[in-house]
Amino acid sequence: MTNPATILAQSGRPERIQGNPVNPPVVFSSTYRNSGTAPGNIYARWDNETWNPFEKTLAALEGTDYPALVHASGMAAMTTALHAAPPGKIVAPRHSYHASLIVAQEMTEREGGQLVTVDIANTEEVIAALPGASAVLIESPTNPMLELADIPTIAKAAHEAGALVIVDNTFATPLGQQPFIMGADIVVHSATKYLAGHSDVVLGAVLANTEELHQRLWDYRTHTGAIAGPMEAWLALRGMRTLSLRFERITANAAELARRLSDHPLVEAVAHPSLPHHPNKERAPKGCGVLTVRPTGGAEAADRLVEATELWLPATSLGGVESSLERRRRFADEATTVPEDLLRLSTGIEDMEDLWEDLDRALTRSQA
Repeated sequence: MTNPATILAQSGRPERIQGNPVNPPVVFSSTYRNSGTAPGNIYARWDNETWNPFEKTLAALEGTDYPALVHASGMAAMTTALHAAPPGKIVAPRHSYHASLIVAQEMTEREGGQLVTVDIANTEEVIAALPGASAVLIESPTNPMLELADIPTIAKAAHEAGALVIVDNTFATPLGQQPFIMGADIVVHSATKYLAGHSDVVLGAVLANTEELHQRLWDYRTHTGAIAGPMEAWLALRGMRTLSLRFERITANAAELARRLSDHPLVEAVAHPSLPHHPNKERAPKGCGVLTVRPTGGAEAADRLVEATELWLPATSLGGVESSLERRRRFADEATTVPEDLLRLSTGIEDMEDLWEDLDRALTRSQA
């Protein structure tokens, strides 16, 4: 199987023998019968058979021979990924998921290193920051500014500088881009978002492209206990079965809404990788379900718009079947370079015309 839609529907199923279930069972057990050195599970912090179908399926999507490693959250997965690099300088986008930057900052301060933030879309600036780095973290598109990185060029330069390349692929998903093909060493997902896709699971995953890196990541996850429960892994796999269908609808909705909002008289700015004026759009993934909007009237109008929507859900997170939106600078630790009035919109699978009517009406109400 090589087609992502087929992988999503078929991977991780039980063996096709008479009487077997169609779906893998959920195993609730903290330990296993094992009185010696015989093969098999020993303790659930080390492995759980309910994780394995999800881990196998995600690895097939990302194009690596080594199974994904499921974690309790996206940030647990990111923390494991960052600790795979030796202590030292970490280069990261100035606009990243803010919790990732917080962890990187705390880690480098504790270990005597340094966090250097860059405009990830400015390849020359990124390369200039690489000497002496132990790792470079890439988000593309970035959260929330939707900047696009030249991943292959940065990865090549990072390897020449001796740095590990970590790519957070949450926004793009494996359907939008496969970072390992572009030179990444480690790929991270907040499976809470598009992979699980129903806003009912908190889960993360990290993948590697070599056996040595995979083992290093497995060791850290196991020793720190950053593991997921079996029910969460099972729900994420069930959600992932429909990822190709959901992502197709979600990204189509986002692109059309971005196009219409670009011409709206009450909108100052719109960003989405599909728009003709988006910087470096040739680097864009095959789809993106997030867009940003800056309404006329500043932050107060943005807040009024959020409250005026009826279909769009005021909430953080993204990637669910329901459309949501939020003003990012309401969080005190969001980057100060993110405009105060910027709204991040995550489109869902609703009817596009209904979403448009709700936004259009809310924009009008936001000016009152």
